[in-house]
Amino acid sequence: MTRVWPGMGVSVVRCRQRIPMYRDATWPTLPVMTATMTSGSPLTDVRELGTVLGIWAHPDDEAFLSAGLMTMARAAGQQVACVTATWGERGTPDPEAWPPHRMAQLRAAEVRASLAVLDVREHHHLGVVDGTCADQPFDAMVDRIAAIVAEVRPDTVVTFGPDGMTGHEDHQTVSAWATAAWREAAPGARLLYATTTENFVDEWAELHSRLDVFLAEGLPLRTRRHELDVELALSDEVADLKLVALRAQASQTTGLVEAVGVDVLREWWRTETFVRGPVASAGTWGTWSVAA
Repeated sequence: MTRVWPGMGVSVVRCRQRIPMYRDATWPTLPVMTATMTSGSPLTDVRELGTVLGIWAHPDDEAFLSAGLMTMARAAGQQVACVTATWGERGTPDPEAWPPHRMAQLRAAEVRASLAVLDVREHHHLGVVDGTCADQPFDAMVDRIAAIVAEVRPDTVVTFGPDGMTGHEDHQTVSAWATAAWREAAPGARLLYATTTENFVDEWAELHSRLDVFLAEGLPLRTRRHELDVELALSDEVADLKLVALRAQASQTTGLVEAVGVDVLREWWRTETFVRGPVASAGTWGTWSVAA
């Protein structure tokens, strides 16, 4: 296995089975995640999403999972804002050369450059230490995010599903915060959870077997197409912009480019897929977190 992606798949880890707790919600344990069903085909026109607010755990989460959505929305004249909980300061395989304070400064600069490529001009940082999201007071973090939601007044909130995409504890916790904040501050807005599909899992199975990306049992999710609320197949131009945004976060993507090549990186996350939240039920998957 090659560990080359310290952002959405950081160097390692404590693993355990866990389902995140959501305020005012109890989640049954089922074998799979069940998304809110949508009627007809997934939405493909970002103009229908209105003002967009993304809520993520680390720099680069927003680029891998929603760069295309963000830059297309901006090109259509929509407001796009992004929230990042941490600077991802533990996202390095060499903490001696890159201690947390230096890595935080680097990644802060990288994410600003990356968002500039996408013409996203509104960025909020929550100041949480990387790897400690689950240790924060839940209600206080929800209230902070809800205040941003109330300020931005989004038509669409985009975040992780309760699985956290890769099983990262920070991702799962941010999903819980964002869902609770959406419920409190903008329940009429569309809530989107980034997800992976059956086609994605099958197409990239060999690559996933070589890379430490999905580090928890039960992941990646095999969401069926009829469960999707939004499916964005990026044009060549948008895929190129997404690639530039990813490469702007070089501390996280240089090793990946060296391992798989630019063309693979460009195509791997070229289709961005989302289910409508909140999920009707939660499945069983693992959780991993960065080692202390």
